[in-house]
Amino acid sequence: MRARLSPLVVSDLDRTLVYSNQALALTAPDRHAPRLLSVEVYEGRAHSFVTERAAALLAELAREAWFVPATTRTVEQYERVNLPGPEAGWVPAYAICANGGQLLVDGVPDGDWRAEITARVAAASAPLAEVVDRLAPGADQEWVHRRRVADGSFVYCVVERSQVPAGWLDDLAGWCAERGWAVSLQGRKVYAVPAGLTKSAALAEVVRRTGAGSVLAAGDSLLDTDLLLAADAAWRPGHGELADRGWTAPGVTALAETGVAAGEEIVRRFLAGVRGVRS
Repeated sequence: MRARLSPLVVSDLDRTLVYSNQALALTAPDRHAPRLLSVEVYEGRAHSFVTERAAALLAELAREAWFVPATTRTVEQYERVNLPGPEAGWVPAYAICANGGQLLVDGVPDGDWRAEITARVAAASAPLAEVVDRLAPGADQEWVHRRRVADGSFVYCVVERSQVPAGWLDDLAGWCAERGWAVSLQGRKVYAVPAGLTKSAALAEVVRRTGAGSVLAAGDSLLDTDLLLAADAAWRPGHGELADRGWTAPGVTALAETGVAAGEEIVRRFLAGVRGVRS
């Protein structure tokens, strides 16, 4: 257990810290490619990776700071990820899932947090069913592969990006904004999430419980902006939704690295930041 006032490091997972085969973006000749470590198995196949160097740095980081994964993944999807840690079987003391809808404590969902955030969302946003109905007409289109309700909290569609009709995403975003929802495009997934369902809200609860003295953060998508803005220092990779928009803010560093190399650089920056706080 980390001491109170220890730094807290919070990071998005997919396309920030861990990378699928499609997102690795390896640019060196094959013989010079970095060695990779699988951190997720899905349907019997290695699914997500970090570099071996990033894995070693992450294990060091988890010894020296509170490390908190923060993801839009559901709890079930998150549990497929086996992050490197300081010892075998290590599980982060806290993890944020479902974009803040679930707070895991030692790997177990916290019922008090679930009840609190559910009440907050209900008071500020239109019901989930209304947004699901809005997306229903597009579910049978050839460019929509599937539509899913996640964790009973938000909805996403897997789309063929090159075939999405012009203006569709902007129209959806505008309609959702009027009802207290936010829209984000991450890879091939279009998310519609209640505006009050945020990673930063869950982060604030973790900070309260841990008494962390400072916060470092990283993320690549529009749904990560509140997380980055809540941190004392933050980083975004050179790819992703935020990079595509050229987004940055005071205290947020835009990295040049892309793909799995960006994941390694982010962990390196985290560790340097934690050690700088301690010095």
